[in-house]
Amino acid sequence: MTLIYKILSRAEWDAAKAAGQFDGSAVDRADGFIHFSAADQAQETAAKWFQGQADLVLLGVEAEALGSSLKWEASRGGALFPHLYRPLRVSEVLTEAALVLDADGVPQLGDHLA
Repeated sequence: MTLIYKILSRAEWDAAKAAGQFDGSAVDRADGFIHFSAADQAQETAAKWFQGQADLVLLGVEAEALGSSLKWEASRGGALFPHLYRPLRVSEVLTEAALVLDADGVPQLGDHLA
């Protein structure tokens, strides 16, 4: 089983839970897919895109369970990143963790990554 990760705001996650699915953040919707990171990419994603943002949640999802709607595509530095081309069902989320910021405002994923 390969876990992939999504960082989003608590408000976005609460709205997704109420709706039963996450349709993506503003950047996801603009790009046409939901951005995920593999375990070895997630901390860099947190530092690059989420520094200074409080009240974040880290979701863990089994990549294989997403089927053919998940594509591994070249992105930052040519690395392959998981992109989901459909809404994420709340029932597909295996783990959920609140993130804390370090002294520099970078969300710390630490023990939340498998």
